[in-house]
Amino acid sequence: MGIMSKILGGGGTHSTEDYVELNLDDFDTARGEAGIQVRLAEISEQRDAIPIKDAIYDGDVVIADITRMSPSDSVVDRILEDLRQVAREVDGDVVVKGEDEIIIAPTGVTIDREKLS
Repeated sequence: MGIMSKILGGGGTHSTEDYVELNLDDFDTARGEAGIQVRLAEISEQRDAIPIKDAIYDGDVVIADITRMSPSDSVVDRILEDLRQVAREVDGDVVVKGEDEIIIAPTGVTIDREKLS
């Protein structure tokens, strides 16, 4: 089997013997400062949106959990509209995932609406 077949998955079966366990102590794992962070948040009331807005203005992606709020609550609509406004201001993107998460992205980041298969 050639190298390209191995890289592209030439159809053979694989076993655990085909893989090597790496010891991370053998590698330099020091990282520079990340340009974009993915931040997690929970929203249970209107004021919880303030640090989320700040994070978006700072260039971070935020995944906000809204399970503590009722989807029919008008506060959810106001918070979502506030976050959409922030996304428009920074030329970012915002998506509501199901009824439990809002994903907000800053400038230069778009959120694909299709699931990976």
